[in-house]
Amino acid sequence: MKNILIICQARFGSTRLPGKVLLKILDKPLLWYVIKRLELVKTPCNIIIATVDSDENKPIIEFAKNSNLNWFAGSEDDVLDRYYQTAKKYNGEVIVRITSDCPLTDPGIVDQGLEIFLNGDYDYVSNVEPPTYPDGFDVEVFSFEVLERTWKEAKELSIREHVTFYIRKSFSNKEGKFKCFNFENKQDYNKYRLTVDTKEDFELISIIIKEFQDRWETFTMDDVIKFIDTNSKLRELNEMYERDEALKNL
Repeated sequence: MKNILIICQARFGSTRLPGKVLLKILDKPLLWYVIKRLELVKTPCNIIIATVDSDENKPIIEFAKNSNLNWFAGSEDDVLDRYYQTAKKYNGEVIVRITSDCPLTDPGIVDQGLEIFLNGDYDYVSNVEPPTYPDGFDVEVFSFEVLERTWKEAKELSIREHVTFYIRKSFSNKEGKFKCFNFENKQDYNKYRLTVDTKEDFELISIIIKEFQDRWETFTMDDVIKFIDTNSKLRELNEMYERDEALKNL
């Protein structure tokens, strides 16, 4: 069995919602919810927190230590290098990229992405190109070899900040540098925003976490969608924000 690393990138700094990963809901930091969902992935994986090497981010390292999780502290802006150095340190062969602002991550969707990657002949498997899952349920799976090649070839810091953007360009150009596969949901849920980047996002996620706190290990993406659809005003809380705004100008 290959050594599979789920690398969860987490930093304290955030332009719109500083310290968001450690903001508390029901006395637990947001990052706790992310990790607990990832621990439900059935495919054998090692969860690693990849944070930033600065005093500001020491609370995240303390969280990792207190949670008996492996961690790595690297560059803040060159997130690609942070991923590469993390994977290299822990001898990763297959990498799953998850961000720390997605506390509702569905372990079943992570397993689906891993199954496709492990049983197919792909360099990169995701559900984001194009996205048909809600923002906050993104999964990206790729080999260490592809990560290393990207680390060597991607030059612009603006691209290295987004880890897989260099790989994802293979979906939309004719160069075909990588063998990529995108798996899609049966229904297009792209319009749902279930990540945390603003105070409005945090308000919505707090409501959802409180709703599902008693079945945290069993609820699915579809359960969340059903809950939102029966409470029409919930989507209005953060619908003013656009998905992947940071990637628009790359």
